[in-house]
Amino acid sequence: RKNLSIWESSPPGSRFPLEGASDADIGANAQLSYKLSPNEHFALEVKSKDEKKTSVALVLTKALDREAVAEHRLLLTASDGGRPSLSGTMELVISVLDVNDNAPEFNQSVYNVKVPENVTVGTLLLRLTATDNDEGMNKEISYGFSQSISDHVKDLFMMDPKSGELRIIGRLDFEDVQSYDLEIEASDKGNALLTGYCSVELEVFDVNDNAPEVWVTSLSVPVAEDAPLGTVVALLSVSDRDSGSNGRVRCAVWPSSPFGLVSTFEGSYSLVLREALDRERVSEYEVEVRAEDGGTPPLRARRALRVPVSDVNDNAPAFAQAVYTVLARENNAAGAELARVWARDPDEAGNGRVSYSLWEGASASGSRSASSYVSVDAESGRVWALQPLDYEELQVLQFEVRAVDAGEPSLSGNATVQLFVVDENDNAPSLLPPAGGGAGPWAGGAGESSSSSSGWSLWAWASWGSPAGQVVAKIRAVDADSGYNAWLRYELQEARGKGAFRVGLYSGEVSTARALEEADGPRQTLLIVASTNWWLVVAICAVSSVFLLAVVLYAASRWSPRASVQSGPGPTTLVCASEVGSWSYSQRQSRSVCVAEGAGKSDLMVFSPNFPPPAGSTPKETPQDPAALLDT
Repeated sequence: RKNLSIWESSPPGSRFPLEGASDADIGANAQLSYKLSPNEHFALEVKSKDEKKTSVALVLTKALDREAVAEHRLLLTASDGGRPSLSGTMELVISVLDVNDNAPEFNQSVYNVKVPENVTVGTLLLRLTATDNDEGMNKEISYGFSQSISDHVKDLFMMDPKSGELRIIGRLDFEDVQSYDLEIEASDKGNALLTGYCSVELEVFDVNDNAPEVWVTSLSVPVAEDAPLGTVVALLSVSDRDSGSNGRVRCAVWPSSPFGLVSTFEGSYSLVLREALDRERVSEYEVEVRAEDGGTPPLRARRALRVPVSDVNDNAPAFAQAVYTVLARENNAAGAELARVWARDPDEAGNGRVSYSLWEGASASGSRSASSYVSVDAESGRVWALQPLDYEELQVLQFEVRAVDAGEPSLSGNATVQLFVVDENDNAPSLLPPAGGGAGPWAGGAGESSSSSSGWSLWAWASWGSPAGQVVAKIRAVDADSGYNAWLRYELQEARGKGAFRVGLYSGEVSTARALEEADGPRQTLLIVASTNWWLVVAICAVSSVFLLAVVLYAASRWSPRASVQSGPGPTTLVCASEVGSWSYSQRQSRSVCVAEGAGKSDLMVFSPNFPPPAGSTPKETPQDPAALLDT
């Protein structure tokens, strides 16, 4: 047996010398011939140098391939020329030595990979495998990216040179790049290294990682409160970087009124007016446009819009009261403020700026117009007196005040002012002449009287011996004032000592205080003064106060057991006599009061106590029984 090692890269024709055989015979018996077992790669070359020497060589006829046949076994036979011929054999074991003649090969030329864009960093995408039929160092393989791969791709992917594992090391974004074509190479470690190639086609598929976006491309504000329905307030653009259902966006507006959304074309909306506006109710709206995509779970976006409402003159000035009742004392100074009226206009700026003017009204007698007594300040609504008022001339003055705003066109509102002149004690009592021009009211009497600026002089007769209490004269006086100011009392200013006459405090009747005597003399001069009865006023007020206290205590005793809450301040209820002789209750009810022997007088004011209504009840404007208000 002979072992031979031949490089597989040896070219055909290469010779490998072999050791020849020997034969101890001589002559023809020693003449040797050689024969090689049949094969396709080797042939035997035998050359005779002389009769005694012969060279034998193995000739390569066909290139070797270690990867096809790593070892060849041949049988070399030597035969002599004797008869019978004798032979000897030798086994040739030819080992084919490897050379790096095979490049690494991948099992696929193209690999397809699909990954979501939110794949976690470090995730194994693919494990590549290449094979090399060589052996030893020629078979060891190293993996990597081809030189055509950009640095950006190398920042996203990593190839392990030993294992061939392809991993993600960066963040993928479908919206930036949807696919990558990665060229991978596998190289062996032979002296003349060989390289194999494959392509990894990596497709990134979308996930819902982008929320919708809303832009306001046009905004027309403020919106007039009288804008017609369908008015376009804003133009909006909506988009989503995702694809498919993840990128389909639906929009809504909140609150749902008074605005709505209209889709003009894909990704574009109009914010339009759906309901009528009222600036006085809502002057500005905070509108929110909400967008939601079709992903799972869905992502949302919001865009806030501020929509102010501009004013139009759609509100007329309105007074706080339709009728103002004003009490003014007579003899007030010219230019004194009598009242103040106020009108509210909820519009703004000039549309809500109110000016006041006086509309002509008439006094109770109708003799003079209201503008001769009062004026109205155009800006403040104050009612001024142009001259002092005289109750004896004017008791009631009714007129209208007009409030006009500064809008275009202007709007107006009216209120009625009822001005009641309150009497002052500015008139002294005046004495009346005796009835019928006679001397006195007694039968068969005679007398005379004269008038002066200070009063009247009256002559009266009385007989000696007249009994006490006999009326000898009657003084009559009137006062141009009214109410308390016209209540008179008569007083006798007599000389020192006990007089013989007296005068009725309220009747004015002069009568004897005792029986007349001759010692009293033939003539008596009596000075009688008529004045306002302040003591009676004080007495009535005292009685009224006691009566009011009794009413309060009675009401408290009735209400306190049933009251669910503690009594507290409430709206004042006013019961009073007006200056024209009528009772007013809470400005809603009227009761006539008759005063004997004369016109109605405003002589009594009663203020009822304040109590809250019972729990669960609601105020009602129902007239009360007059007996519940006044018992006498």
